[in-house]
Amino acid sequence: MSRDRLTSHANSRRSLLLAGASMAGAAALPGMAWAQDKYPSRPIEFIVPWGAGGGADQVSRRIARLLEEDLGTSFPIINVPGATGNTGMSKLLNSPPDGYSMATFIGDTMGTLAGGGGRWKLDDIVPLGVIIRQPTGLFVKNDAKWKTFDDLLADSRKNELKVGITGFGSPDEIQVMQMNQKGSKFRLVPFAKPGERYASILGGHADVVVEQAGDLRSFLESNQMRPLVFFSDQPQRGHEKVALAKDHGFPIMISQFRSIVMRAGTDPKQVAVMAAAVEKAVRSDDFKNYLEDELAFADSFVPAAKTDAFFANELKLIESNLQKKS
Repeated sequence: MSRDRLTSHANSRRSLLLAGASMAGAAALPGMAWAQDKYPSRPIEFIVPWGAGGGADQVSRRIARLLEEDLGTSFPIINVPGATGNTGMSKLLNSPPDGYSMATFIGDTMGTLAGGGGRWKLDDIVPLGVIIRQPTGLFVKNDAKWKTFDDLLADSRKNELKVGITGFGSPDEIQVMQMNQKGSKFRLVPFAKPGERYASILGGHADVVVEQAGDLRSFLESNQMRPLVFFSDQPQRGHEKVALAKDHGFPIMISQFRSIVMRAGTDPKQVAVMAAAVEKAVRSDDFKNYLEDELAFADSFVPAAKTDAFFANELKLIESNLQKKS
């Protein structure tokens, strides 16, 4: 075969290979586009800015399980306690806004943003919805000497009593400080990890703990703790005979809320997918039963579209009461 014919044959073969590769690539494009468009296509990191075992951790794990069942991917829980929830929130805000990180944002952390004092602001996050709301109360060890809220108040005006709270700047602090303004001597002791906060009461390291009844349900049912008062405008379900702070001259009532958020800048389409999945999970019978067990408000859920307004109102409530603190 002549050199010209060999060259021509080689060129023809190369052209056929290139054409075949081009066709194969074109055939693969629809699949590639589908793989790129599918969301979520890998695990989503679920940051809980509190220690394991507390209310934020429990509700996050419940939601994570429901999301996994619905979306077919895993939501590994990452507990990052510290700084009244801000250590975990910093982890979220330092993650890329790629739709593969989200966090539990609660009322205690909201308190640290009041007055512009936080290192970040609400505009830095985008909500997927508020998933649970509960009234806050004061709890003591079951065999504590105080039988009623009046007993506790009378003693607190004579002696310094230690109160376990989630952290400084939180609604916990605000609700306790309104009693100190009227003569009580409660000393605030922050515990970032829920287990330490609960143990502080049982071990005698604190006299009182600020918490939600649902989060302490196992301690209440086993008669290790009992509530003395709730900061609520209506009786706490399951504890209807327990005093309400408003009836004793303490009108500040900031309920605990727990929401799920992503970093601002996340693709709105990804946010919409996750918000819809969260709403589906919260409206499930499984989660409704969970809310009942946790003694939470039956109408706890606030959808993503209304959560920004909810956050703004909560922040305004906290800021208005911070002025009373001073």
